[in-house]
This record gives sequence, structure tokens and C-alpha cells, in this order.
Amino acid sequence: MAFDRSHSATYLANQLAKGFARSLQQRSSSLGFSPGQFPVLLELWQQDGLTQKQLLDKLEVEQATVANTLARMQRDGLIERIPHPDDKRAKIITLTALGRSLEARAVEAAAEADAALFSGFKRFERDLMIEYMRMILENARKL
Repeated sequence: MAFDRSHSATYLANQLAKGFARSLQQRSSSLGFSPGQFPVLLELWQQDGLTQKQLLDKLEVEQATVANTLARMQRDGLIERIPHPDDKRAKIITLTALGRSLEARAVEAAAEADAALFSGFKRFERDLMIEYMRMILENARKL
């Protein structure tokens, strides 16, 4: 029996993730951040001054991914790392003025990226799709 990608939730989810990343990339590159940096920015806009470990816990990604993302963000002037007052091994990640200034435009770009991909959907279809995505993610966390 042949594998039909069009009926594979795993394959389709992967393609959806790529589509959302491309849609955000088209809108974010001119602002000075990448789609991979957006989750870190969101966390820091909500609570600036987190450690790398705290970001790891919130983002649920690999340590190496966060470390590489933070290095690029520091290089690009979005964040700075300052010594932790109680733990010499840890650094506190804080937004720079540039990183803080992106918030409104970045959130707008993300909303536009979503809207582009949900073009043609009725409001209830979009809401239902998002609810299904949340349910799937919750199931995936249990694995």
C-alpha cells in the first residue's frame, strides 16, 4: 500500500508549519527578525529579564536551538545578556531598545501572516481549525 501524503496528518502539519514560517518570514525580514526569533521575542515582551533556562522551559525547544537563536539575536542587536546576580554560570536575557521597539510591528506582521493563510476561511472555520490545532498539540505533549 502506497503512502498518501495528502492523508497524513504528520506530513500536513509539517507543511503547515513551513507555510506559516514562510508567511511570517515575508513580513518579518524587513523588520529585522526571523520567524525562529519570534517566540523568544514574544516571551521577552511579556516578561523581560528571563534566563536561558526559563526561556527553554517556556518555549519547549532544544537547548541548542535556543542558544543559537539567542546568539543571532544578540548579534542582530535585539537582546543583550547580562550576568545573573546569584548564579555566575547564568545570564539574564534582556531586550535592547531595538528589540522592544519591534513589538507592535512584529505582532501586526504575525497577524497579517495568519490572515493570509486563513484567506477564504469563515471566522468559525478559522476558530475551529485553531482549536483543533491546540488539541493536537496537547495530545503531542502527552507522547
